[in-house]
Amino acid sequence: MGHAGMRGRSEGGAITHAEPGPHGTDGFRLALFDGWRLARNDGGVHVPVRSQRLVALLALRGPQTRALVGGTLWPEAGEQRAQTSVRAALWALHQQAPRLVDAVGSEIRLGGHVWVDVMDFLARARGLLHPREPNGLGTSSTWLPFDGRLGGELLPGWYDDWVLVERERMNQLRLHALEAFTDVLIQRADHAGALETALTAVAVDPLRESAHRLLIRVHLAEGNAAEALRQYERFRRLLRDSLHIEPSRQMAELVERVRTRPQANHRRVLARRTPLDANP
Repeated sequence: MGHAGMRGRSEGGAITHAEPGPHGTDGFRLALFDGWRLARNDGGVHVPVRSQRLVALLALRGPQTRALVGGTLWPEAGEQRAQTSVRAALWALHQQAPRLVDAVGSEIRLGGHVWVDVMDFLARARGLLHPREPNGLGTSSTWLPFDGRLGGELLPGWYDDWVLVERERMNQLRLHALEAFTDVLIQRADHAGALETALTAVAVDPLRESAHRLLIRVHLAEGNAAEALRQYERFRRLLRDSLHIEPSRQMAELVERVRTRPQANHRRVLARRTPLDANP
């Protein structure tokens, strides 16, 4: 796809205040989650659309050759036209954001003084998935950055094929990290934090069973058997209506102990169902 693959962004694509970054960072701060934004210590930086796309590609995929950049960003153009676009994007960056990008020979890369929110997200997410020390992951406020979420939507409004691939990669990593963190918080008996994190994962992908299983585990860990049953029934109906399938046996076993309680207790549990849960 070419420029048609991007919608909803202004030509300038700048922010008017500095993005939060590491203390003492002297250089550029690039945000790709929830929109493309570039800033430095003296304020926002205006960058043309074609240059935004080049910078985003380098931030997500690392150093690239000029030929690869042209083929990825302008696949429908001929090689000569694609390379003309690459040169134009680089020229604009050198004029408007000197040292943001380094171009040496045939290779193009981000400058070493650029903080990127995606890199920060990757470090946090991988820390959750591969902790060096058991439960050594800090508090929920530490590990849920970006306005209370672990990551956000990558480059919303961009529909280039390569962006769609990267967006799905970040989304899956985010979900796995949220689930890993929920599990840690359950073990710590931080039920409020676990509930918030599990609900975030469910919101990201409402059909993801592993996220719903964790949410049910949180309710059971708090002793809220009725909530666990209601959540299970909601998800069961959602799967049935959307995909015409049933939850896995692994999920059913989470609530089996509640369902097999004495009938009196079982009736009390079902009596607390919300109107949403009235029709199984």
